[in-house]
Amino acid sequence: MALLALIGLVVVLAALAAWAWTPDRGRAELEARYLAAPGDMLEVGGTRLHVREGGRADAPAVILLHGFGASLHTWEPWAEALAATHRVIRYDLPGFGLSPPDPNGDYSLARDVALLGALMDRLGVAEAALVGHSMGGRVAWHFAARHPARVTALVLVAPDGFASPGKSYGEAPKVGPLLGLMRHFLPRALLRPNLAAAYADPSRLDEATVTRYHDLMRAPGARDAMLARLSQAVLEDPAGLLPRITAPVLLLWGEQDRMIPATHAADYVRFLPEAQVVRLPGLGHVPHEEDPARSLPPVATFLGG
Repeated sequence: MALLALIGLVVVLAALAAWAWTPDRGRAELEARYLAAPGDMLEVGGTRLHVREGGRADAPAVILLHGFGASLHTWEPWAEALAATHRVIRYDLPGFGLSPPDPNGDYSLARDVALLGALMDRLGVAEAALVGHSMGGRVAWHFAARHPARVTALVLVAPDGFASPGKSYGEAPKVGPLLGLMRHFLPRALLRPNLAAAYADPSRLDEATVTRYHDLMRAPGARDAMLARLSQAVLEDPAGLLPRITAPVLLLWGEQDRMIPATHAADYVRFLPEAQVVRLPGLGHVPHEEDPARSLPPVATFLGG
């Protein structure tokens, strides 16, 4: 009986592994589905970036930077609306979306800031407004602190950048082996609740969005790149950087953000006392996805055009 029980357990575990096993999707397949035009893949700073533009080339430029695990597609409704008044530029950071992993495996913040500058140079953009969400917000405000003359306005949507309680600045985080299993196991059924946690109302997360996230996280090398990026996410104390920002700042937060709570806006206001703060009732960590029609107006007003 013990042997039969052991065999049964092995069979169940094998079935679970077969269900959860998630191989990469081919790049050609993903580009056929998510690449608008072959010319959107650009050589920038020694790597390839997936870049999409909209609006008029002679209009004020705004650059949209997505958060961890996302892609330029997360901005679709905002990008379409802002294109009426701006030259809208959005791109996939290395290892996300259709941008392949960095050839040198460098996912440091310094590299992201340098790539943003190199992309602006590549596109002939001397200055731009920056809109960054979460991790992309951290890239945006670091760029604005280091290159203030190139940033006309800064919109930070639930930005990352301050150390959590018990964490230290200047230290590389540890990525546990359990998280490393995502290299091989990333079933869609388990991804959905993780994405839904970013919404105040999970019913607003549609199946097309889940499919897109799942597909693009299975791009060749994407999961290794995500894990490498996590292990290289060394935070620098914002106290020495935020006061260098000269552009006007808008802090936008969903009041029901469970990932980076809206109370964190106070951390930024300490160093950016002139910043505007807008809190959106009933929205979570991704207000631009959850309710673009309600979350965009304060941004459009702030950016003008």
